[in-house]
Amino acid sequence: MADTTHGKQHDYHIIDPSPWPFLGSLGALVMFFGAVGWMRSHSEQQFVVFGLDLATPWIFFIGLALVLYVMFAWWSDTVKEGQEGAHTKVVSLHLRYGMIMFIASEVMFFVAWFWAFFDASLYANEAIMTARVEATGGQWPPVGIESLDPLHLPLFNTITLLLSGTTVTWAHHALLHNDRKGLLAGLSLTVVLGLIFSYVQYYEYLHAPFAFAGSIYGSTFFMATGFHGFHVIVGTIFLLVCLVRAYLGQFTPKHHFGFEAAAWYWHFVDVVWLFLFFSIYIWGSWGAVIHAE
Repeated sequence: MADTTHGKQHDYHIIDPSPWPFLGSLGALVMFFGAVGWMRSHSEQQFVVFGLDLATPWIFFIGLALVLYVMFAWWSDTVKEGQEGAHTKVVSLHLRYGMIMFIASEVMFFVAWFWAFFDASLYANEAIMTARVEATGGQWPPVGIESLDPLHLPLFNTITLLLSGTTVTWAHHALLHNDRKGLLAGLSLTVVLGLIFSYVQYYEYLHAPFAFAGSIYGSTFFMATGFHGFHVIVGTIFLLVCLVRAYLGQFTPKHHFGFEAAAWYWHFVDVVWLFLFFSIYIWGSWGAVIHAE
């Protein structure tokens, strides 16, 4: 009778009281005010709040440090809960639903950048928008813009990401078959390929014949590709954490949602890059003057 009264009679996980939601919200709030203060300081303006001038970049980094600490601590607690058996089939299913919803929200972010690019490119000669015609010369790419060669570094990065998609799939199948060596090798190769992609993207930005400011072409290009590059960096860190956990033996063929979530995220990054490559690099530079690198 005592077991029936006090024992766990359900598959759900009731988490212990945690400070991380409050501290995470606080960190995000500090980051928000810090970002405004940073932009105000950049334009040499004041940002007075409760009599204090917050026009400084340091507040943003304080908030960022707090958010990063909360992320580390909160996810560490989640990993610990999973190792203690709290992630039952029902809980794991809900974690998967949460990851799917998160990726769906990320898709909407990229829809905004694609929308901006296609709106500017498809209606470059819009008569009503006099400023747009003046900025683009009535054509796309705009007059005076030299585009990057899509068959040079962008194609190399496309092949790199596609290869990384195969290596992370290899690691996943190795994990399902309890092949620890295959898991570690596949994950290691994926992390290396992610780092190569980020470096090539950085090199491409340094040698781009156009800047972020000064043209709608540069703005839409750098926002879309840069936002994707940020996701590649996050995904690489995600996979690197999984690699460390794999070395520690924290994944089993039946319990490995952390790795599965990282693999989903990485495949999402792959698919988005294919859209970027074909729309912005290839279609977006069609008929334009190609920059000689």
